[in-house]
Amino acid sequence: MIGIGIDLGGTAIKSALVDSEKGIIKQFSIPSDAHLGKDALLQRLIDVVKNAIAESTEKPVGVGIGAPGVISLDRITVSNPPNLPGWDIVPLADIITKGTGLPCRIENDANLAALGSSRFGIGRTYPHFIMVTLGTGVGGGIIFNRDIFRGAHGGAGELGHVTIDYKGPQSNSPTQGGIEAYLGQRFLSHFAAEQLSKYPENELTIKFDGQFEKMEPVDLYTAAVAGNEIAIDILKSAGEKLGYAIVNYVHILDIRTIIVSGGVSRAGDFILEPARKAALSRLMDPFKPDFQILFEAQGNDIALLGAGSLAIEIRP
Repeated sequence: MIGIGIDLGGTAIKSALVDSEKGIIKQFSIPSDAHLGKDALLQRLIDVVKNAIAESTEKPVGVGIGAPGVISLDRITVSNPPNLPGWDIVPLADIITKGTGLPCRIENDANLAALGSSRFGIGRTYPHFIMVTLGTGVGGGIIFNRDIFRGAHGGAGELGHVTIDYKGPQSNSPTQGGIEAYLGQRFLSHFAAEQLSKYPENELTIKFDGQFEKMEPVDLYTAAVAGNEIAIDILKSAGEKLGYAIVNYVHILDIRTIIVSGGVSRAGDFILEPARKAALSRLMDPFKPDFQILFEAQGNDIALLGAGSLAIEIRP
């Protein structure tokens, strides 16, 4: 059985044909051209689905779309997705079904990363886990009994906006001191710039020469591997804050397996080990058995796998 999975972003539309047993069969990507407006982007999505249908050796059973923003409980409507100009409340699933003839359901992109890990990734052996996605922002998904926990209205899992310091920095929500403000890619780069500006002779300071907005987590990771103590300290500080947030997640949900994915997570144990230590030092004793933080190595593919799984498993 084959589903079409789509990862909708402000920069690119990524799509894939996903087999329920084999995973991704074919994968495609085009620019989203979101600046052209809502109607143009909706037509591009319809064209992407039609192209995937044409490339498939059998008729896909449906379409699953991972989108930023809050998704309605019926998985039809997306509200105010960031980075998509002109979008407010859009019945995206109905529009795609009308334009392509295939049933469609949508879901928050981080929730679909969690679903993809549950079906095809490191999460396959865990009936319950919490996914934390560390990318441009910080997202989250909760898997309970091998299904997405969505809350009363469909919006559960906004883990990036859990506050660890109510007087802390601002991120992409009214919340101050949310974990996204410390670990979202651009916020992490801003913090790194503040630290590196104190060390003009540091190799990273020289390399970026004041253009710290171009610094990515992989640059910090590469420098840390080479023994750059400032890079190591920056990643350690970020990891500790992630650990503080994880304590909140575990104490609220009593789910003790944490899976981390996304670009920032590729800093590996330079972030994850400080997160483990910080969490274990603050978890109440009954929550410590079986506690673990794992890395999802499949990268961006995991969200496409989740979107394809949504199409196959949750058809209208």
